[in-house]
Amino acid sequence: MRPYTHTAISYPNNAPVSRQSAESAGRIRETHNLIRPNFFNPLSRSQNPETVHEINPCIVRTAFSTGFLLVKNCFRKRRSIVRVQGNSRPRTALFGACLIAVLLPLIAWSGPMEQAKRLHERLTGVPPTDAVLLDMTNDIIGGNAINAAFTAMDNTAFYDVTLKNFVAPWTNEEQSVFVPLNDYTATVIGMIRDDVPFNTLLSANILYTGKSGLGLTPYSMTDNRHYEELEQSGLSLKDNLVQTTQTAVTDLPPTGVAGVMTTRAAARAFFEAGTNRAMFRFTMINHMCKDMEEVKDITRPADRIRQDVSRSPGGDSRIYLNKCIGCHSGMDPMAQAYAYYDFDETLGRIVYTPGQVQAKYFHNDNNFRPGFVTPDDAWVNYWREGQNQLLGWDTAMPASGSGAASMGAELANSTAFAQCQVKKAFRAVCFRDPVDATDRSKIDEIVASFRSGGSYRMKQVFAEAAVYCMGP
Repeated sequence: MRPYTHTAISYPNNAPVSRQSAESAGRIRETHNLIRPNFFNPLSRSQNPETVHEINPCIVRTAFSTGFLLVKNCFRKRRSIVRVQGNSRPRTALFGACLIAVLLPLIAWSGPMEQAKRLHERLTGVPPTDAVLLDMTNDIIGGNAINAAFTAMDNTAFYDVTLKNFVAPWTNEEQSVFVPLNDYTATVIGMIRDDVPFNTLLSANILYTGKSGLGLTPYSMTDNRHYEELEQSGLSLKDNLVQTTQTAVTDLPPTGVAGVMTTRAAARAFFEAGTNRAMFRFTMINHMCKDMEEVKDITRPADRIRQDVSRSPGGDSRIYLNKCIGCHSGMDPMAQAYAYYDFDETLGRIVYTPGQVQAKYFHNDNNFRPGFVTPDDAWVNYWREGQNQLLGWDTAMPASGSGAASMGAELANSTAFAQCQVKKAFRAVCFRDPVDATDRSKIDEIVASFRSGGSYRMKQVFAEAAVYCMGP
């Protein structure tokens, strides 16, 4: 420790201050700067040495992403902070001044700043920059938390990480997030970025590819190289996806396009082999949040159940009447919309044969010869009646039609579709499912906002869910 003496030094107005006290005040300042590096600006000096100093709360801005505040120009005037006639006590005065200056703004700002930081991290998975944190904090303080959420979603990580992981499980039967970027995932990310109404997801003639000029292999119906190269390049999906149409880059006619259901990734996962029921089942799981067991209804007509479904499994017709019919009576009439689709494993591409039902629809036709023989791609929704009317079908739309696009529109304009998108977004940013009445009420509120005016903007859904879960 530095030795000291009691030699008096003179300050203006002749108030004596011992060298011990002056040096103590200096050490207080030095120690505080060690605890909070660059936290304060140096004490400024007044042009008028006789002026008695006052503590003045000052401009506060973001210094660290951890939520600490930088207090700028916290004291003004000169080195004499508080003058006490006859016996100054700089140590006490300085300590009290610093405590007041730090704690008051910290208390006022720490809540909104922590909310802003948490909001950004929930939406993007990365901390915000100082400037973004300040901007978001100001929005939250001003009662505009939704604006703060949209600021966070400007970060490329929202698209490259959050949305990619959000969509990837929809593109494979294993529902794994560990799959390469593909045309299905890229199209959903692009639609969310551009606020394309999400109820067109299963019907629109739309596709997103990488920008031209990036040196990528062109889009191909037979491989995924274009998207894998885009992902491996490290280029931001936010800035490098462009919208096009499936009819522009594939040989599918307009009648064969049905949103993401006719992307190469979806066809490879759900049209390959089988009977095309997989496409319907996983569309229900991914976009209605319902597996077949949840929509089983044995009261629906069985006239459209195909020949491959045994009416007496194991010789017991009770199994068919009490189990099999519950799923197939609703699924088979809807899955008929996919009658012209297949996936060619050899060529690695989707196949569409308008007017010609794929052979897979007649597999195992001897299981029950009187069963339904599929003549075309006409579909009908028997779930408009019975318990599954609670899925909230749009009565302004027809309950039947032809082709995958019209059937996809039937699904995507239901209440269940909207609820499913909101619940998935809630889970993605809140890291949990809705658990109580308050959560469920908020879900209903977001669903109403999502469907309002036919906007179906998924970014708004993410913003509202993230704000709800950003904490106090």
